[in-house]
Amino acid sequence: MQTLTFTMAAVAAASTILLAAAPAAAASPGAKPDKAVSSAVATVSAKDGAAVEIAHLQPFANIAEIPVGSDLSSIRFEGIKLVKVATRRTSITDKGYCEEGYREPGGSMHCPSAQDGSLVPAYQITYSYNGPPISGDEYGSTHCTFSVNVRPEDLNPTVRQTISEHKMSQTTAAEDFKLTTYRGLVPRVVIDDANSVLCAGYYIDGFWTRTDRNCEEKLSYKTVAMPSGYIVVRVDPAASIANLSSASGN
Repeated sequence: MQTLTFTMAAVAAASTILLAAAPAAAASPGAKPDKAVSSAVATVSAKDGAAVEIAHLQPFANIAEIPVGSDLSSIRFEGIKLVKVATRRTSITDKGYCEEGYREPGGSMHCPSAQDGSLVPAYQITYSYNGPPISGDEYGSTHCTFSVNVRPEDLNPTVRQTISEHKMSQTTAAEDFKLTTYRGLVPRVVIDDANSVLCAGYYIDGFWTRTDRNCEEKLSYKTVAMPSGYIVVRVDPAASIANLSSASGN
């Protein structure tokens, strides 16, 4: 089973802090959602020479991505539960240890080491769907799941009561949560044919040979928006939808 879980994390602090702004999570159609978005990053220099980086995370992402080719009609509510999600992550890189020649060739869990913390409550909503066969899966499984996190205050009291009584069914979930799917655009760098010089040629024994040996190719590139290889699934609690509607009306 393939699982896409958008649960964020993070923690701790230290001495001297240098703040650097970072982008917020994307939440509108046409934008690619980030799975772990930092609102700020602080780098700390410790006395022992270890580099400490603190990431302030945004754990409440009500959007997930599933591969293009997935059966959207197969998306089914699987469950919702109260969990704890982290809002900060601290990564510590001990340069003395990480640069030693005897450490593991493939890297080490201590280079850097990460710790998550500053936990806050969240409701984790899980759905299943039928997607393309997972590469490398000898059984060719197509059953996948994804999860999103929402704030407790985004759910109305009736929904929270239903969850506490373990009475949330697919029918009630369909009423309490609205699913929206869309395929966004992502930037791609391609050859700019209008401003490039391409030489004609042919293949001989697998090698490209130019027809005119004096022709010199000149390639220019441009960035274009192309359909993403993923479909965004957005999960909106009914309470949030009602609040947005009320705000729009005012």
